[in-house]
Amino acid sequence: MLMTLKCISALLSYPSEDLQAAISDIRSALRSEGLLDQTAQSNLEPLLEWLGSTDLYEQQESFVHLFDRSRTLSLNLFEHVHGESRDRGGAMVDLVETYRDGGFEPATSELPDHLPVLLEFLATRPLAEAKETLADAAHIFEVLQTRLERRKSKYAAVFAGLLLLSGLSDNDEVITRMLSEEDDNPDDLDALDAVWEEAQVAFGPDPDAGCPQVRDMLASMDTPVNPAPVSPARAL
Repeated sequence: MLMTLKCISALLSYPSEDLQAAISDIRSALRSEGLLDQTAQSNLEPLLEWLGSTDLYEQQESFVHLFDRSRTLSLNLFEHVHGESRDRGGAMVDLVETYRDGGFEPATSELPDHLPVLLEFLATRPLAEAKETLADAAHIFEVLQTRLERRKSKYAAVFAGLLLLSGLSDNDEVITRMLSEEDDNPDDLDALDAVWEEAQVAFGPDPDAGCPQVRDMLASMDTPVNPAPVSPARAL
């Protein structure tokens, strides 16, 4: 078990009393496994301290404000690739099959592409395989880190850690295009409702798709999507 990935998965989960109680164990696990260097661990300390000592309702409000009210900060990885197109539904089905092939059954109501769920899965895989998969999403981690730094969020350090594990992204052009997209305003609820209602995810297998490994799906994450739905016929 790769405890560092399991710890990062927990840190990106909705704050709870259980998470608060586990902060000391998370800190110890990160230190003992040593996959993150000392600088990365030190950068995580403000978030660990905040999660371990701040009022839980304040944490939950902050989490929702960041990750649930902003598509540009979504923790659902396919949101940054497929948007709400039918392609995303087929990718979801393939990802679930990949999890099951690896003997992994997510015990959550979150979507399969939810980053904490993926990290839980990768925590059960060999280190080399986990790093290869993370590398294919490195440009997304870099974009999320930058967007969180713009908001002066302590969560930026989590994505800096993931970027360290995955290796620096070489998709500079893609990163620039993604960052050129205007960040959502989490306080403009009417605008957010309109965006989220533009389309629904169509879950169902793509008759033209096989059952690729998760690395192959993440490797296709080299083209960002606009908030508007993408045509199902449009290939990445």
